[in-house]
Amino acid sequence: MLRAAKENGVCVLQGHNGTSTLSGEMSWYLNAQLAERTSVHGVLVDIYGMGVLIQGDSGIGKSETGLELVKRGHRLVADDRVDVYAKDEETLWGEPAEILRHLLEIRGVGIIDVMSLYGASAVRNSSQVQLAIYLENFEKGKIFDRLGNGNEEIELQGVKIPCVRIPVKTGRNVSIVIEAAAMNYRAKQMGFDATKTFEDRLTKLISENGEK
Repeated sequence: MLRAAKENGVCVLQGHNGTSTLSGEMSWYLNAQLAERTSVHGVLVDIYGMGVLIQGDSGIGKSETGLELVKRGHRLVADDRVDVYAKDEETLWGEPAEILRHLLEIRGVGIIDVMSLYGASAVRNSSQVQLAIYLENFEKGKIFDRLGNGNEEIELQGVKIPCVRIPVKTGRNVSIVIEAAAMNYRAKQMGFDATKTFEDRLTKLISENGEK
């Protein structure tokens, strides 16, 4: 068979797994490698196994927030430029540009190598993007979501992902807020919705007061 394949210019693949498993893995790999990519400005951090894309205006503190999240035990995927691609119609992945892999730029300090400073457990080469965070300067009078019932989304490579806008002001620990937003999103995916719980309690309280 190998001789016939060589004579006819046919590639033969060999692996330890069964044919169906190997075929599936090859399809998954080729889909990722051949997918169209686009670059977005931001920081991608793996928070509790979930890729969170942090965006915002230049100088608002995205990289510093990413560094604080790394110090809290999460993993950096990409800083400044995030290359994103769709593995399928519902799955978006992100990875760093090769020249920026494991690097983080901090104003006033310069470029740091996160893997060298914090170890291999502080970085990832790629991650599925499941949540977007947009950092905005806090402005008095500007309305931000306070109940968590907003349904804002962004679309990248044809894939829609939820987006949470977080106001930034002096003294606010943005990294902890982002961490909480990621955990809250995961809880919602598991069926635990704090906003709905609050609304149900409020409705019940109004109903009880109306009966008095």
